[in-house]
This record gives sequence, C-alpha cells and structure tokens, in this order.
Amino acid sequence: MSEFSKDNNKGAEKKRGSQFNILSGDATKGDGGFNAGALSLDNVTPVFIDPAEDAAFIDMGALHARSEPEKRVKFGPDKSNVPDGKLYWLVWVSTEHGENGPYYAGLGACEMLVDKKARRAYKSMPEHVNNLDKAIKGRIAIAHMDEHSRYILQEYLKAFNRNMWDNSTEELYEAFRGAAEQ
Repeated sequence: MSEFSKDNNKGAEKKRGSQFNILSGDATKGDGGFNAGALSLDNVTPVFIDPAEDAAFIDMGALHARSEPEKRVKFGPDKSNVPDGKLYWLVWVSTEHGENGPYYAGLGACEMLVDKKARRAYKSMPEHVNNLDKAIKGRIAIAHMDEHSRYILQEYLKAFNRNMWDNSTEELYEAFRGAAEQ
C-alpha cells in the first residue's frame, strides 16, 4: 500500500482542465458535445521549400516542430539573431475532395531562418498557427513568398500529383501568377 502514498503521486492533485486535442477522423461525428468542431490534421501536409537548393520536400515531423530543419536549433522570434540563417519556407498544404476528385485546397506559407552551425533559428509561432489555420480552412496565404520559392512550390505540387493540381481552384492558380524560375 505504501507505493500509492501521496509522495509517489507528485502533481496528482493538480486540477486537470480542458486541453486542445488533435483528433484524427471526422471531428464532427458524435453528439456534438466535448471536442465538437475540433480541427483535423488528416488532410494537411507540411512541404518545405529550400530556395538555395531549388528543392522541395515533405517532412511530417513539422506537425510537431520536429522536422529536419527544426532539429538541433533553438528558435527565437527575432530575425536579427540569425544573420547567417538559411531560408526555408514551411508551406502547410491542405487537400479536399471535390466533384472531380481530390485537389489542393489551402496553402499557408511560413518563413524560417535556420543557422545549424550557430544552432539558432527564427520562426514566428503566431504566423505558423495562423497560416496552418488558413490552409485548413481552404485559404491561400503565399503572397509574401518570393517568386522563386513560389515557383519551386508550384512545380513540386504539379509533379507530386498532376490530377490534384488540375482539379484545384482558380484562386490557387492565381496565387502562383508571377512565380518565376530563376
């Protein structure tokens, strides 16, 4: 019985409140009670754009801030602390299913500067949260990206699944107008 003493349950008396839970599946199923309307990340993919390398890649670790660019660096909210940082764009890409099949529905781009040597990096957490939210809701937020990075993203999305690209909205195509190869 001594193994269940109060001393072994440190923190057990803390009051537990509601916490944000990321749920898989349809969050609106059920009785509409607790957690009704919670957002699902099932149809969201983090795509990294590396303009210095003319590359794009998926890293699912970004869903929990554990992607390769994010590992082994300390993030801060000030760009001036990362003067030699390498530019990455983390683009949250959401997909939906329409009349003609699946399509790219939302895009939310977030700037990151990473200096692996100095182990310092910059990202704006409010920007990440807001642009992820926009992507989930089917909005397009990539206008602040440079033309070359948008071009890399455009070509990556086309190559990844041409049917999804072809089924996408005119709003998505318009967001890429002016994107140029350099």
